[in-house]
Amino acid sequence: MNALFDEPGPRARRRIRIATVVSALAGAVLFALAVRQFAVNGELDWKKWAPYTQWPNWRYLLTALGQTLLAAALSAGIGGLAGLLLAVARVSRNVVVSGLARAYLETVRVIPAVLLIYMVLFVLPSLGLDLPLLWKLVVPLAVSSSAQFGEIFRAGILSLDRGQGEAAAALGLRTGQSMRLVILPQAVRRVVPSLVSQTGGVLKDTSLGFFVSYAELLFSGKVLIGYYQNQLLIQTYLVIGAIYFTANYALSRFARWLERRRDVPVIRTGHPRAITLGSVE
Repeated sequence: MNALFDEPGPRARRRIRIATVVSALAGAVLFALAVRQFAVNGELDWKKWAPYTQWPNWRYLLTALGQTLLAAALSAGIGGLAGLLLAVARVSRNVVVSGLARAYLETVRVIPAVLLIYMVLFVLPSLGLDLPLLWKLVVPLAVSSSAQFGEIFRAGILSLDRGQGEAAAALGLRTGQSMRLVILPQAVRRVVPSLVSQTGGVLKDTSLGFFVSYAELLFSGKVLIGYYQNQLLIQTYLVIGAIYFTANYALSRFARWLERRRDVPVIRTGHPRAITLGSVE
């Protein structure tokens, strides 16, 4: 049971069903109107879609998808690790460490990722640091996402009962051991679905690689459009949109699966000190 909201009653469930049906019908109408408009303007003509029946074009886009996934994985991995360290620092009893972590989180959260990209693209070279093309995208996305991941991890840590740390201390564990062996394993398990969802956001942000000329999906789509002399503008962006939708939908379903699986009790064996004090859920 989710403690953040009450279970909707019969009337609320009825209103939700009605709103869902109305939204679905409105979406279907808008989709039909869009398809009709495309047909009127000749955008559904076979000759404009025929290039996407050719393997070289798909191979080009799939290669770009691979570059997109690489940038997203590096950005999410580095940002996630930095976020975990920031979350631990944020809940630290050391006022200086906690204050610095808080200042970082509050500052980075309000800075647009594109501004960080511009800083890496123009400011760092002026200081004598010119990063490789991939890292001109990964570094700013990792910095931007680290604040988001940090808040997710911190929420997971704070969601645990204070008795977890007190019980660990009663067993003779030091503060660092308590955090590493007791608090973090439970906190991370609680927020895994949110972490996966945030990774989906990082995947979408890789489209900002367009600004650094990194060969991700959006930039590669522009190159493909130029190759066909702007004749496949709508078709190309629809295909790229479908690829992004498929990737993010898969991540969304994975996050929901993890959330359902999280509620199933699991008995684990492992390191004798890697213990769970009390119920996780």
